[in-house]
Amino acid sequence: MLFKEQYDEIKEIAEDIYYHPELGYKETRTKEKVMNYLTKVNPNIRVEEFSTTGFKTTLGNPNSDTHIGFIAELDAVYAPSHMYADKETGAAHNCGHYTQVAIALALYTHLIKSGTHLQNKISFIFVPAEEYLDLDYRDNLIKDGAISHYGGKPEAMKLGVFDDIELSICVHAIGGEFEKRTVEINCDLAGFLYKKYTFEGKATHAGFDPFSAKNAYSMSTLFNTAVALGRQQLDEAEHVRVNPIVMQSDMSTNVVPNNITVGTDLRTKTVDYLKDTAMKLDDAANGSALALQGKVNTHTQMGYLPFVQDRYLSTFVKDAFNTSTEIEELMNNNFISAAGDIGDLSYMMPCIQIGYSGFTGTIHGDDFIDVDPEFIYEVFPRFLAQVLEKMDGTIDKDKLYRRTYGEYIELINSIVE
Repeated sequence: MLFKEQYDEIKEIAEDIYYHPELGYKETRTKEKVMNYLTKVNPNIRVEEFSTTGFKTTLGNPNSDTHIGFIAELDAVYAPSHMYADKETGAAHNCGHYTQVAIALALYTHLIKSGTHLQNKISFIFVPAEEYLDLDYRDNLIKDGAISHYGGKPEAMKLGVFDDIELSICVHAIGGEFEKRTVEINCDLAGFLYKKYTFEGKATHAGFDPFSAKNAYSMSTLFNTAVALGRQQLDEAEHVRVNPIVMQSDMSTNVVPNNITVGTDLRTKTVDYLKDTAMKLDDAANGSALALQGKVNTHTQMGYLPFVQDRYLSTFVKDAFNTSTEIEELMNNNFISAAGDIGDLSYMMPCIQIGYSGFTGTIHGDDFIDVDPEFIYEVFPRFLAQVLEKMDGTIDKDKLYRRTYGEYIELINSIVE
């Protein structure tokens, strides 16, 4: 009954966040809204704050040797054409993070008001900046020493937020529309790099003396052609995605261009293939510049690691689904080429991300919004409570793993190099 009783207030909070979206590391209003609610529910709450807008609070048995992290993401996407985008910042909640926050609040409230005595310890971690965007702003934060990572979870990893946690659970909206109420498990995600190639040539008058020029735009065109022709050499099982775009240039119709920058994401299913494909792109850029007597400068920036969901932890979710009378469909073992910084956290510890339906429009699209709030804010949190009950005191620690932040940085450096 508690989930039904708190439904209206939880829904109101979700809608307030939806209509007031904020970009990563700027979620000050969202943070205040969430903190005010948590303090009202639990006046004795203790909160650990981190990385500008992130915060963590813990419930359950303080002496437990099993500590679960339940993660909600605070930020919005940059989507200025979305129907409810912020007119000044272009932020829009068309990835569903606003519902994550509300679901976490519903679950927290249930644990406080129901008097549930958990054997496990659980921390609710509200993380900023999951979306990989607004990079100029984040570059300045890095230069000022405010952060070290573009993504909120790697930043939290660096700050030790997850040091005492052994496994983590996240939830996420499923893209697409569903006739039946649906949850999803074991949906793995791609990892990605961000590549920038700056082609340099020699500028001359395009009419008077094109003969001594070295056309940087032609080099970039040749590069795009090489990428297109090279696609047949890419392993389809790796779900490779590249999307080269012109980022900046000095082009004029009467001057042969001598400088143009092409940028692209590079997404693959595995880290090793990410490295291999990055080398192929670099070779294509170098060859295109050399063929037209120019130069190219290459910049590689790490995005997020691939995410392989922990199959052992997912068994608890499947068991809860098998006993649920409210959720009709279970999706299992899919892969999509989207990415998230949950992949980085999953390198350190076992993680799962449970998907949930209830939306219309295209995820990250201009018309994305929830259409089944009862499922999202009442039924699904009740389902998550059942998952936690099945995990409580029953997790086999021998099936968990742990790596350090230092090992994570070593891996990232090896990829970028």
